[in-house]
Amino acid sequence: MLEAELFSFLEGSSDAVFAVREAGDICFWNRAAQELFGYREDEVMGKNCSSLLHGVGALGTQVCHEHCVELQCTLQPNAMPNFDLNVTTRSGERKWVNISTIPYENRRTQKTLVVHLARDISEQKHREEVFLKMIAISHEVAGLETTMNGMAPVTPLSSQELEILRMFAAGNDAPKIAKALGISSQTLRNHLHHVNKKLRTHNRLEAVTHALQRRLI
Repeated sequence: MLEAELFSFLEGSSDAVFAVREAGDICFWNRAAQELFGYREDEVMGKNCSSLLHGVGALGTQVCHEHCVELQCTLQPNAMPNFDLNVTTRSGERKWVNISTIPYENRRTQKTLVVHLARDISEQKHREEVFLKMIAISHEVAGLETTMNGMAPVTPLSSQELEILRMFAAGNDAPKIAKALGISSQTLRNHLHHVNKKLRTHNRLEAVTHALQRRLI
């Protein structure tokens, strides 16, 4: 497939698509890319995509840079999973997009293009941020309620520690619990030590009682 045929095929994609040559210059920019990023085709052709989009990753680190194409062209397609990128549009708005990267080799010219497919995930990212904020607030409220009830906040117990307390609360003895969980007696004692430390209790009975009062089990 020649480049012209490839670009004709990609033009109708609902995803924003742009292609970059080995030198880093943009050589294809479809209509969906114009709608997503705000730049017209004549504004981007021959320019480096990093200078247009200023892409940063989820941790705020720079992802787009001048020589990224040189690295991508040496990779296999399955070595380049989708990734999320925060970019700047022509209007200065920041958007989150998910990027897929596909290397395309022109066998006639032995030149490699890097084709990027991008889709807007700003709403999804916004929902994720709201959800994380809600989780943080719920933890703060739970800590406040615990403090108001006269109980000091505790370190969260692991799933196995909670299971051990449930089994003790159900009347099981230590050997039976160790056997059921497939752990040694010493490991069980170590778990109980950690439980008491996290709950600020002093023995098994106090830990079970405390966990019941807090509705942990």
